[in-house]
Amino acid sequence: MDIIHQLVKILGLPVENIENTVSLLQENNTIPFVARYRKEMTGGLDEESIRRIQSEFSRLNNLEERRQTIIKSINSQGKLTDSLLKQIFATTNLTELEDLYLPYRPKKRTRAMVAREKGLESLADLIIAQPVMDKSIQDFVEPYINNDVPDHQSAISGACDIIAERISDNATIRQGVRAKGLIFGTISSERVEETDDKRKTYALYYQFNQRAKFIQPHQTLALNRGEREKILKVSVTIHERDWLPAIKSVYPSNIRSVFYDALNFAISDGAQRLLLPTIERDIRRSLTEFAEEHAIRIFAKNLHGLLMQPPLADHVVLGIDPGFRTGSKVAVVDPTGKLLTTTTIYPHPPQNRAPEASKLLINLIDTYRVTLIVIGNGTASRETETFIAELIKGYPGLHYLITSEAGASVYSASKQARMEFPDLDVNLRGAVSIARRVQDPLAELVKIDPKSIGVGLYQHDVNQTRLSQALDQVVESVVNAVGVEVNTASVALLSYVAGIGPALAERIISYRDEHGPFQDRSALHVVPGMGPKSFEQSAGFLRIRDGENPLDATAIHPESYVVAEKVLRKIKRACFYDQENWQNTIQKFKETEDLEQLAAVLNTGLPTLLDILDELGRPGRDPREDIPKPILRNDILSINDLSQGMQLTGTIRNIVDFGAFVDLGVNIDGLLHRSKIQQGTNLTVGDVIEVKIISIDLERNRIGLEMKEQLNV
Repeated sequence: MDIIHQLVKILGLPVENIENTVSLLQENNTIPFVARYRKEMTGGLDEESIRRIQSEFSRLNNLEERRQTIIKSINSQGKLTDSLLKQIFATTNLTELEDLYLPYRPKKRTRAMVAREKGLESLADLIIAQPVMDKSIQDFVEPYINNDVPDHQSAISGACDIIAERISDNATIRQGVRAKGLIFGTISSERVEETDDKRKTYALYYQFNQRAKFIQPHQTLALNRGEREKILKVSVTIHERDWLPAIKSVYPSNIRSVFYDALNFAISDGAQRLLLPTIERDIRRSLTEFAEEHAIRIFAKNLHGLLMQPPLADHVVLGIDPGFRTGSKVAVVDPTGKLLTTTTIYPHPPQNRAPEASKLLINLIDTYRVTLIVIGNGTASRETETFIAELIKGYPGLHYLITSEAGASVYSASKQARMEFPDLDVNLRGAVSIARRVQDPLAELVKIDPKSIGVGLYQHDVNQTRLSQALDQVVESVVNAVGVEVNTASVALLSYVAGIGPALAERIISYRDEHGPFQDRSALHVVPGMGPKSFEQSAGFLRIRDGENPLDATAIHPESYVVAEKVLRKIKRACFYDQENWQNTIQKFKETEDLEQLAAVLNTGLPTLLDILDELGRPGRDPREDIPKPILRNDILSINDLSQGMQLTGTIRNIVDFGAFVDLGVNIDGLLHRSKIQQGTNLTVGDVIEVKIISIDLERNRIGLEMKEQLNV
């Protein structure tokens, strides 16, 4: 079966769509470009489906390469039979393939090899055959006694070593025991004696016991971390009732045979010494891979929600990076993110210069007409919030909000920050980042390594390469879904545009700095390094607002401008052209025209025509506009102000396996346990939801929540 048909079987998608998608990807088209501008070829597949095709195609290619390597190796040994070849070609995953190869894989010197060198292979075959004859063991074994095999026990022992290795290497047995172990195996952990676990981080796992089938991904990752830190000892147990039948089905013993005990000994030895330790490692690895992929998916989903947060435009923002001993760093930026001024205040211990800090902030608010104050959620955040809430009582229209400062310090020391603010103290750059990340979260957060943004759980415990790949894909997807204003974008933002990358992004900005703003998309052709392929891939995701061609401010690709212009002329002829009610005009046109026929007349596909109409209806639309904006506050709540049964509006800050953490405007986030989330509800970081308080634990600073019916209020 060729790879395309394997993909059809795995993914359940039409063969033509898969063939076209694979062909497009092999022609070095980017996934965002294929998903957006080649819908006719892919059947309208979204980015997730295209990425899965890419991933599975790569996996099957690697599997096929390994298959050919294994066939070549076994054939060179003269051991490749038609039956084995058929089995090798029937395998659909790497584990099964390696199971088949194991008996033929070059090994270090083993006890079984030594026994074979002593001529005991045929005795092993005899023991496996379980003969029932009127002969003693000594009669069977006597021909094998020589200088290398001094006695009967040595002969039986050597033959059993050969059988034990055969049992361990048998693909059918390994697959059977592995399958049973993944369902019925037990994962256990206990505390290593005299280890330091000051905060009792792993207290839940001091006496842990769970079936492999039911263990949760976060439990697997916690066990792995505890084991790495030498606080926990983790083990896997596969019971005899689960492994013995798998072996007996291939190597049955006969109680009437003189070799009955010998075979049973070989079975036990092969299982305990060779097979089970390997299978237990396989189970740990399988559970870890599943847990890591699960954690990475959650991290990616949370990052997507965070990056899609709507911009708070048109605000002059005063950002505060709070602190105690070194003071709170302050930065004021204008509505475009341009830095206006910076300073440091010391309203908290040990300096306690609150009056001076108040006077300084009031001066900044008045001088720059600040409309929003943003506070980082790190050290001294709560104290700073109390200070600001009191300060802005004299400014009725002024609000504040708390935002995550995760990654601000990473940005402060980055090359990007040094380029933007070469003369600014590294500590003050963090305050700029905090201020800007509410004006346009995407534009600011792309400057930070996605792993440092801090949404998810156990991000340091998963495969870092795989995590980076997944998070980079999320950033790429969001950047291209939103679009990038080429005349104001940073290098970091442009780098994620399909077909561009860091080097070309720097050239675009250098050209922009030298020659001024781009007036239309076609002007990008003159940028050094912007070849036809790069332009094709990137042009539709780049925006030029207030340029010479209004279509340059939309997601309509230049290759479709002729079609778009013909559509515009037809709309103006077919409908009353009312600029103020243009969206309804487009909708009326879509409802009254035969769009399939129009697409054929215009020599374009129906999906492309529909996308053009959507863009014409809402030109330059930012998809983040449809998402509820963050909650702005002008007064402070404390946990003491809350009561059981109180209903509040909150913002989801993080989503983990066991629920979601919700910012209620107090110093700790409430936990919306997964059992309190309505079935079928799909929550995302940044969602604004209504919740009810069901429990308050003042001693442990915990707030329990349940979700009301209304989502995204």
